[in-house]
Amino acid sequence: MGCGTAFRTRSRSLSAPLSRGPWSSLPRADAVLLFTAVLGLTACSYRLAEPSLGLSRDAALAIVTLENDSNEPGLELLVTDALRREFLRRGSLDVVETPTSADWVLSGRVADLEVRAESFSSVVLALEHRVTMQLELSLLHRDGRRIALDSDMLQDSELVLASADLEAGRKNRREVLRKLSSQLAGRVHDALYGGELR
Repeated sequence: MGCGTAFRTRSRSLSAPLSRGPWSSLPRADAVLLFTAVLGLTACSYRLAEPSLGLSRDAALAIVTLENDSNEPGLELLVTDALRREFLRRGSLDVVETPTSADWVLSGRVADLEVRAESFSSVVLALEHRVTMQLELSLLHRDGRRIALDSDMLQDSELVLASADLEAGRKNRREVLRKLSSQLAGRVHDALYGGELR
């Protein structure tokens, strides 16, 4: 039975309460509907939203410059700038400059930047490369609590066109790094403000 298929029950028994079980106080119709909803959620692989961390709109957040463990010079500045721009643009939290004046401090590192050939020409020249960026971030509260963000959420990849022109290749690569930084910054914002922290 698919997720959109309605369950059918016999109308003659829906008004009678259940004789036993955890739903014995419910009329049979209500119990059937409740059971159907639970079964439907399970079959369709839905899951309830995780509890929010409780970052209120007036919470002060400081974003410190990330460390860079990749081989890409300046990548930590690019990602840090993307994070700050995202939070300032969305306006959901009060972004402050110094950790001492913040309720929460976001910190971490660019853990890895992997570049590998993705497609080749007939003469075995790489036409595209896949660039994968991995971040490791954590959130520190002024009371000492530290929460690590889900590492799976902090990884993303994009394709970049290869070019025989060195300058064009460098420009393409930089644009992809900006795009990855922006996409990951959006995920971090949603995790902090939307309650998807682990």
